[in-house]
Amino acid sequence: MRWPGVSILRYQNEAFVRVQSVPFREVNVMQFNKLSRRGVVAGGVAAGFLSAPFVRSANAAGTVTIGLWDHWVPGANDVQSAIIKEWADKEKVEVKVDYITSQGNKLLLTLAAEAQAKSGHDIMEFTNWEPAQHNAALEPVNDVVERVVAKNGPIDPAVEYLGKYEGKWLGVPMTRGTLLLGCCSRFDMMKEHAGIDVQALYPAGKPPNDASWTWDAFLAAAEKCQKAGVGFGLPLGSTTDTNQWVGALFLAFGAELMDAKGNVTAKSDKVKQVLEYGKKLVAFCPSDATAWDDASNNKWLLSGKGALIMNPPSAWAVGKRDAPQVAEKCWTHGFPKGPAGRFNPILPRFYGVWNFSKNKPAAKSLLEFLTLRQNAEKQVAASQGYDIPPYTKFNDFKTWDEEGPPKGSISHYPIKGGDQKAGVTCSPAPPLIAAQIWAQAVQAQMLVRYAKGEAMEKTIDWASREVEGFKRT
Repeated sequence: MRWPGVSILRYQNEAFVRVQSVPFREVNVMQFNKLSRRGVVAGGVAAGFLSAPFVRSANAAGTVTIGLWDHWVPGANDVQSAIIKEWADKEKVEVKVDYITSQGNKLLLTLAAEAQAKSGHDIMEFTNWEPAQHNAALEPVNDVVERVVAKNGPIDPAVEYLGKYEGKWLGVPMTRGTLLLGCCSRFDMMKEHAGIDVQALYPAGKPPNDASWTWDAFLAAAEKCQKAGVGFGLPLGSTTDTNQWVGALFLAFGAELMDAKGNVTAKSDKVKQVLEYGKKLVAFCPSDATAWDDASNNKWLLSGKGALIMNPPSAWAVGKRDAPQVAEKCWTHGFPKGPAGRFNPILPRFYGVWNFSKNKPAAKSLLEFLTLRQNAEKQVAASQGYDIPPYTKFNDFKTWDEEGPPKGSISHYPIKGGDQKAGVTCSPAPPLIAAQIWAQAVQAQMLVRYAKGEAMEKTIDWASREVEGFKRT
């Protein structure tokens, strides 16, 4: 069946690709001119270049435009489109959807261009501190979040820290694209070389039994696996994966560079403790880890020469296709525990409504619909379990227990009981400063500087100056 009048415009490989009047899963493409970075900043995106009719032509209740992250899992966008179509058909609203890649910071550039031009989509997708960074251009959505919480139950506190700014919700927390980092272990290598049975620590379909899984145990395992030639693939460059796992380490030691009030707190015993630990761990990281990007650890695992990485189930999912002999021996599970607790870093997704939107009522209605339990469950299934709901009562979806091989491999990708908490890297610093700590990879740089022989006092003084400087920018 064809959708009359349907036209989808997707940004892909630095070019716009139009899909016109196609069956739901058929793709016929015609390439458009590339959009340069200058074109984005000049307002080409904000002027409406991205928007293309999608879902339906009837617009009795107006039009809504929405810009979304282009999901890496094949088919995930199709399911999201179908969910939006269901709402549009019911509400008789014309919806225009753009899937925008995050590669090359295209999504970030679109956000910046639209906020500056005060023109563009009605709804845009945000992650991390982006809602706070664009707070002046966003419509508060406290009313929507209150209704959503009444239906779905509580929101994870880590998600609230990022989505709420100065008492106002600036985005509605969404399941699609939200992720935890997680440890992805080769259970055969961990058992053989480190003497750790990760399947017993995190049994499929059952609560964790991970009291012995500490950062000290992690360090001992890293050393043993490295000596066996199957080391841990931990990046140390200025990348998302680096910031996430190093941030989790700092949280586990209670090591803060700034407190919630904006006081610089880097000169503390806890920070010294995490640096001492980090120096030992860095010695067992790959020799070129400072040059790794976010794909390097995935390649490390799938090459067969790595016993553990910290990642969402993306490497495993790709491995099912490209390296099934590796994927069938992968087990995704919780983070180690430190002196201050067990933290798994989270990257939540929010959908925000610009305050210059021309159809705020319809936009808010769509956001509320997208958060419904049945829609979240469809999104999780479509992503092969990659997406994590920000609503803690949704962690009982069957997808994570049923996906394989091996069956149960990602059963403990979501937090299911135990003492593990979702954590936000660089917290509890005020969001706008935490964003800069992240952007400059200050925590990771501290580990590398100290591991390379810099005096601890010098490393901490450097970090303190950096963070203090962020308060003035």
